[in-house]
Amino acid sequence: MISEFQDLSDKIERLAELVGALRSENAHLQQTNVLLNEVNAALLERLVEAQRRLEAVIEQLPAPAEEEAAEPTDTEATR
Repeated sequence: MISEFQDLSDKIERLAELVGALRSENAHLQQTNVLLNEVNAALLERLVEAQRRLEAVIEQLPAPAEEEAAEPTDTEATR
């Protein structure tokens, strides 16, 4: 009977240790998650800014002239 109580006590002790380890791991994972979310948000901001700048550059490019589109290409002229 005492042996059964000792076994139960040992199992409870191991369970308590496991709970403590899992709580510690969970806290660490939560901190990592917060950090990664911050990094992700910063990268998203950079991506949006890069897209905005590219769109501004594209807007400054001259539109293709209609004359250029109507002229035959080199391969069409040699036929």
